[in-house]
Parts: sequence; structure tokens; C-alpha cells
Amino acid sequence: MRRKKLFIAIFSVIVIMAIAVILSRDNKDELTRIKVAEATHSVFYAPQYVALAEGFFAEEGLEVEIMITPGTDKVMGSVLSGNVQIGLSGSEATINRYLKNQSNYLVTFAGLTKKDGSFLISREKIENFTLDDLKGKKIIGGRKGGMPEMTLKWALRQQGIDPENDLEIDTSIGFAAMSQAFIEGNGDFVTLFEPEASNFAKEGHGYVVASVGMLSGEVPYTAFNAKKVYIENNPMVIRAFVRAIYKGLEFVRENDSTVIARSIQDQFPDTLLEDLAEIIERYKAQDVWVETPVLSKESFDLLQTIMQAAGELDEFVEFEQLVDNMITEDAIK
Repeated sequence: MRRKKLFIAIFSVIVIMAIAVILSRDNKDELTRIKVAEATHSVFYAPQYVALAEGFFAEEGLEVEIMITPGTDKVMGSVLSGNVQIGLSGSEATINRYLKNQSNYLVTFAGLTKKDGSFLISREKIENFTLDDLKGKKIIGGRKGGMPEMTLKWALRQQGIDPENDLEIDTSIGFAAMSQAFIEGNGDFVTLFEPEASNFAKEGHGYVVASVGMLSGEVPYTAFNAKKVYIENNPMVIRAFVRAIYKGLEFVRENDSTVIARSIQDQFPDTLLEDLAEIIERYKAQDVWVETPVLSKESFDLLQTIMQAAGELDEFVEFEQLVDNMITEDAIK
């Protein structure tokens, strides 16, 4: 009888342990699926791709799909429609949306980049380029009111160039069509992100002459946003997402460019590893990524100052209305 009871007890323990293992495996498989729309696919967003490649999202219980949605306005539309849960773009769109519709708008909850990541490409080779070489010329600069166009104007003003009178900035061409328009003969200069800028130059379409980010200085360039109601209803998802992005930022900060390039190479299959590492090194040297995803009021107000200078904003919006720092601070502490 004792042997029988002992056998039953041991068998019961084994069954319980087996069930626990199965449940544990099932829970790991039950990742929360979310979609992220990005305004462009660029090495500029390396920490996000690192979070995906190194499994940081999965560690936080998330299965993330990144979708290219060219242009900040289209990213905002995708988030508002519910096609995606999170957008990565310039926060100028959240400000504009709020001013138009204060019942259905987006909230920024985490920053990613703190400088413009685009480069100025010249059609002709220019020895010892200076901004004076832009006078009287035409630049394809992106959509009117978008961050690329506004920070380009801001950068020129910081360097003593009047973007309204000293040159022409063409804002009629969609973001995704800028490089092709330049190839077809439109404009003397164009602004492009990496790796497109480097590939463009290697293919003989132009010459990289300047970094817009180095000209403009620190600006709150790209950040993650979501519908206010989504953040309120899914705080655990947002916290998990922020923690994964923070790990990505730390990885980029702590590793050399070749290690980072290997991590994200699958995202850029048409770019050689050594070229990818060179681009990353350039971005690291320019200090384009934030140290922490928490946005400051000062940076948000600077963004609004840039918008006003570009003639795209009449009045400031309260920082607390459009930025949720509490959830991000809670996630990374």
C-alpha cells in the first residue's frame, strides 16, 4: 500500500511539473503582436532594428512588425486608422493633429533621435563646399511642414542663410520620390537619409557635401507615438515597448559600429557590411541617438519654435498634453 501511495505521489509530481513546463512554453509563445509604422527605413533608426534583431522585443513579450509608411503624414494616418498601434515619425504631426482634432489625436511617449539624420547631396562635385554654394540653387527638401523641410530651413538660418530668399527649397515632391526626382534632373541638391545617401553617391548620382544634423544641432527629430486611448488601455504594452527600445539604445551606445552592423544587416540586405558599419560610425560620431527615451519639455518647446520659424505653427501646445513621460520614466527606472 505504501509503495502504491509513493508511486502515485511521484507520478502526480511528474505530471504537475510536465504541465508547468508546457504552460511555461505556451506563455512564451503568446507574444503580444503590435505593428509599428516608420516614416522611412533608415540606419538612422538603428536602435529600433537592434531591439528587433537582438530579441529585446521578444524578451518583453512583444512580437513587433515594422512597416515602412513613407512620410510622417502617412504614419499618422496609419496610427489613427488603427492599421498600426505605434508610429515612429516627427512629433510635428502630433501637434498639428491635436490642433485640428482635440478628441482624436496622438501622444508621443518615447524619443529615439535628437538630430536630423539626413545628408545634403550635390549634383555637381564641389571642392571645399560651404553653405554659400547653395545660394541661387534649388534643393529638393521634402514635404512642406515635415521635419526634413523644417530642420533644413532651421539649419540654414543657424548658419546665416535665408531659406526664403537665398535659395529655393522644393516641397512639392513626396518623400519617397525625392531621390528619383533628383536622378531625373530636378534640383541642384537633395536631402537623403542613410543608407540611401551613401548608395546614391556610390551609384554616381551625386556627392555628399554636408550633414544637415551637424548644421542644425540638437532637435527632437523622431519619436514614438500612439493614440491617447491606446496608451491608456495598454500601459503594459507601452512599457514593454519602451524597455526594448531602451535596451536597443544601450546596445548601440556600448558596442562598436561593426557589431551593430552585423546585428541589423538583415534590415539592409543591399548594403555591404563594411558600408553599413561606416554609416553607423558616422551617425555615432554625430551623436544622433538619445541617451534616454524620456522627452524633455525644453526639446519639445524647441520643436515648436522650429515649427513657428517655418511658418507652420501659430501657438504653442502644452507639453503635458501631447507627451506622456510618466509611462516612459516608469518603464526604464
